[in-house]
Amino acid sequence: MTAGTGGTVRTVLDTGGGLVRRQVEVPAGAHHTGAAGPGGELCFVVEGAGQLSSVAAPGRPVRPDTGVWLPPGTSYSLAAAGPGPLRLDSVLLPASAPGAEPDGAAGPLLADLAEQPAEITGDRQFRVLFAPGQGCPAATQFVGEIPPGRAPFHSHTYDEVVLVLAGEGVLHVGDEDRPLAPGSCLHLAPGTPHCLENTGQATLRVLGVFHPGGSPAAKKPASS
Repeated sequence: MTAGTGGTVRTVLDTGGGLVRRQVEVPAGAHHTGAAGPGGELCFVVEGAGQLSSVAAPGRPVRPDTGVWLPPGTSYSLAAAGPGPLRLDSVLLPASAPGAEPDGAAGPLLADLAEQPAEITGDRQFRVLFAPGQGCPAATQFVGEIPPGRAPFHSHTYDEVVLVLAGEGVLHVGDEDRPLAPGSCLHLAPGTPHCLENTGQATLRVLGVFHPGGSPAAKKPASS
């Protein structure tokens, strides 16, 4: 995503392996123009409201909990309706990601989180916005809800970046504990044993993007 009129783009996490997480902010009444990179881009509206326009689909409304898939090379414009700024999370995918090539989609695809079915794994649930077979062939984007408590250590076969949307907790990675709060970003490389613990009283809400795409429920128990 490239910077445009009235908007700012800030890199908050670069995994060095192709996944790059950015924060996009468009002030009320301003607009931001850009184009998705060669691997495509998954976005999520964190705050504010506005419109997403492209040659194929002008003037589509976006609001909090809207997911956006921008296929490789898609040009677009974001306008913030106000009264506050429009803030998005953006994850750039590597050009070499399997399935990253355009799949015939006519411009951006939007998904409303509330319209996605809740999937349950243990005492946790998640809703998938995009995935292979669900609009985005290159990666998976989901929002997970973690109740107070701690899960067993486990690992995944995919590369994952996580953003904490609400709540507080701790990321346990090996012998290291990292505090989590709204805005915290983390990278979990394939095969990394870890677990997320919700140390608060409210739900810990996280936004995850991983590739190659698959199910957020797919995990391997950590070796003892």
